[in-house]
Amino acid sequence: MKQSEIKELSVAELQEKLSETKKSYSDLKMAHAISPLENPIQLRSVRRDVAKLATEITKRELQ
Repeated sequence: MKQSEIKELSVAELQEKLSETKKSYSDLKMAHAISPLENPIQLRSVRRDVAKLATEITKRELQ
């Protein structure tokens, strides 16, 4: 997910997307623990998406 896409979302949409992305990350971690993922870089990508979304939510709360 690109930063420009994140900036276009509302706060409610950001929070919804954040919870979905966190669940996706959790599922990927569990799948990776059971058997190695075909593409383990997915974990890094999803983790960074979580951070981008959380950062944008925090930035908007502080304004």
